[in-house]
Amino acid sequence: MKNLFLSLLTLPVAALIYSWTAVRPPDSVEIRSGQWPILLERTTDRPGVNFSLIFRDQSETIENVLDTLDFADVTQLRYFDQGLSALKKGNNGDCARYKDYSITRSDKKFEGTYYILRADYGQTIFRQPEADIISKAIKEW
Repeated sequence: MKNLFLSLLTLPVAALIYSWTAVRPPDSVEIRSGQWPILLERTTDRPGVNFSLIFRDQSETIENVLDTLDFADVTQLRYFDQGLSALKKGNNGDCARYKDYSITRSDKKFEGTYYILRADYGQTIFRQPEADIISKAIKEW
């Protein structure tokens, strides 16, 4: 009887501790690893919340150059996601242009859909499954 009473008292405390740790999504999502990594990060150390898409510049094949595309707030990040969603429904050659970057859809026969992200200083290419991971992470934040 004592064990039953004791377990009933500890159950709400365990549920409260679990809710504090399990509800918050991760601050970093690895979209792609390997030779051409892409990482989506959320930074909360400054006032407000900032977001960054970090990628290896694929226009530089000799050196390993990592570039960062910064988003000032979640609204700008959601505009990026809206561009990906519109391109997913679009056609080959469609382009979503923004102030600091552009995303172009490129369909390759037998290989699927690719997206070319061109920032002011570099570019990277990613496929539809990676775009879906980016969209999912943005919607969770």
